[in-house]
Amino acid sequence: MQALQLTRPDPSLPPTLTLTTLPKPDLLPGHILITVHASAIHPSDLLNSTGSFPQTTYPRIPGRDFSGVVTAPASHPLYNKPVFGTSGNTQAFTASGAHAQYILVPEGGVVEKPDSLSWVQAATLGVPFSTAALILKRAGLVEGSGESVFVLGANGAVGSAVVQLAQARGAKVFQGTRNDKGDVNTASDPELAKLDELTGGKGVDIVIDTVGQPGLTGAASRRLARGGRVVFIAAPRGGDSTLGIEMTGFYRKEGALFGVNSLLYGVEEMAGLLGGMVGLFKEGKLKGAEEGSWNEVPLEDAVGAYKLAGERGKGKFVLVMQ
Repeated sequence: MQALQLTRPDPSLPPTLTLTTLPKPDLLPGHILITVHASAIHPSDLLNSTGSFPQTTYPRIPGRDFSGVVTAPASHPLYNKPVFGTSGNTQAFTASGAHAQYILVPEGGVVEKPDSLSWVQAATLGVPFSTAALILKRAGLVEGSGESVFVLGANGAVGSAVVQLAQARGAKVFQGTRNDKGDVNTASDPELAKLDELTGGKGVDIVIDTVGQPGLTGAASRRLARGGRVVFIAAPRGGDSTLGIEMTGFYRKEGALFGVNSLLYGVEEMAGLLGGMVGLFKEGKLKGAEEGSWNEVPLEDAVGAYKLAGERGKGKFVLVMQ
């Protein structure tokens, strides 16, 4: 089969990404073989290709998200059916990923693809939506509670997934963006004073930081309502990553602070999260990527697509195998 492969013979140098021919994976007990139709190049895939994840072993096929068809075994209930899934903490890191014509996955690591999602949509939503589900679970958002949720980086991949999922669960969502397209312009209002107006001075119940800017996260923590929660999934990749919390106000409001790391969870756990959202995709309460918003590239051009995906302003890329 054709596949992308990361090699790193010298640990002091970054990995090398090449398109190569490898044996088709042998079926193992407790696993299923997927014929891959499409697989996204996510920011975490780009980071993995530069050697930014110390847990990655080499040689390694990258690629976290995928859509495809179960090819074997014939006894599996999803045999010959369209499925999708995401990596968890193994695939693309310590086990082969999806940037190949085939991928071997634990038998509980996929979800049947609904007709409402195209192959490309299903292959690009796994990481952002499973992370969004983890975030809201950690935040303790109860469906139908009507709590307010403020999302920093609301126009990003994970941020927009959080916005959709929180709205689908009945939350009142305020979007923080670096322009006037959201509810709070975080560039012109770094203290987030607009939240006082939006909440009538009550404060926001839940803050979700998908950006990892300590100054904004700290400012948001000062706009919490009583019992408010702050959840963050990122931190600066360079420089000072210390988060400052004004402790007196925070404890007096019984605030809580949580981190979420999607790479602490297994493939089947992530598939369970995706499975819990399939009904919302079928009902149209959650939506995949807009048609044409991802650049579709054949596997033979994947190395070039990685280079373009790493350049600012070049857009998002998804590999299409079928």
